[in-house]
Amino acid sequence: MNDFKTFYIDRTMKCHVNEYTNSDGDHYSDLVSYNTRVASYNHGTNEMSVYSCPSATTARHINAFLEYYGFEKCTKKELQNYK
Repeated sequence: MNDFKTFYIDRTMKCHVNEYTNSDGDHYSDLVSYNTRVASYNHGTNEMSVYSCPSATTARHINAFLEYYGFEKCTKKELQNYK
């Protein structure tokens, strides 16, 4: 069975983090904003991926996620091109 937990970076936001270990043993945290996975952090490789940033609110959610894992905040435009 995979380890899985959900937590909130900031309870005032409409977002949460799902932290899990997949079947290959890789450890990830996914940011879910308004029921959409918008970013993911790979704990093993220290890599952050941003999948979607449709609004200013989602940008705030993603920036809180970035800061939580030690990355610098970005503008909405930078988040749209984030690799």
